[in-house]
Amino acid sequence: MMIFIVAIILFALFFDFLNGFHDAANSIATIVSTRVLTPRKAVAWAAFFNLVAAFMFDVQVAKTIGKGLIELTSINEYVILSGLTGAIVWNLVTWYFGIPTSSSHALIGGYAGAAITKAGLGSIIVGGWTKTLIFIVVAPVMGMVMGFVLMVATMWAFHGRSSSRVNNMFRKLQLVSAAFYSLGHGTNDAQKTMGVITTLLVTTGYLKTFEVPWWVIISCHIAIALGTLFGGWRIVKTMGQKVTKLKPSGGFCAETAGAITLLVTAFSGIAVSTTHTITGAIMGVGATKRVTAVRWGLAGRIVTAWILTIPCAAIVSALSYELIHFLRLIVR
Repeated sequence: MMIFIVAIILFALFFDFLNGFHDAANSIATIVSTRVLTPRKAVAWAAFFNLVAAFMFDVQVAKTIGKGLIELTSINEYVILSGLTGAIVWNLVTWYFGIPTSSSHALIGGYAGAAITKAGLGSIIVGGWTKTLIFIVVAPVMGMVMGFVLMVATMWAFHGRSSSRVNNMFRKLQLVSAAFYSLGHGTNDAQKTMGVITTLLVTTGYLKTFEVPWWVIISCHIAIALGTLFGGWRIVKTMGQKVTKLKPSGGFCAETAGAITLLVTAFSGIAVSTTHTITGAIMGVGATKRVTAVRWGLAGRIVTAWILTIPCAAIVSALSYELIHFLRLIVR
């Protein structure tokens, strides 16, 4: 049994690695597209602050994921294994096609799909899901509005000044905003895997209460930082160049808007999508030029992928649970 539990924990850390790999674009797309840092330096910068976040924040999001969405009595190691499988499959498919979808929503969708397959709809904690589903819409809108406001304020404050001087200043400031965003990304996304691992330890009797062990916190941050370090270059191009064209000032505003949104929701224990948030912020910045500066057709396809993420990951996880259940019957 112990070997099986360790294998699931390693599988969860593999998901965390893929989360960083898949979402590296969120952290570095703006700073790469504005040519402030080379891709290699950008991922190292982002990965470092993904890791540093382990020592700076509480684990409210982990508690929401671990015990706020699904009844603990409905969960066993096979539900968690199936949920992780659904999330990983969806992440790999969307990475292959360069679609910036949410690893977070893939995880909670997979988690829910497996739990419902095992224990029915009664396993869902409606109150926990209400906040999560509301913030699927609220988080990108917050990012968009904040990005728009920050960009308008920046344009007003630096109106009439030399564009080369302004760009040089914001190139330096983007290092700060990218670090700020990576802290928010690290604490928000690493905590989701912490929640899953801690749930596994509680439901299998290795922990008496839902308290995230320090080794789980460190392991999850190391995994997501390593994933970011290897980076998902297909999505960088979509996020940093195809949605809208960015200058250093725009990159700074988008990263700052995204970081503020992520940290506010993390402190509130609300699991939001880092991908949705930064995409909304980039769109908000682009819209300050003119509405047509944002490629709304591409944005529409991204939103469609967002909508599909939870149900698709849930379906894959449900199928995985049924397959695992069938294999267990054969083995017996």
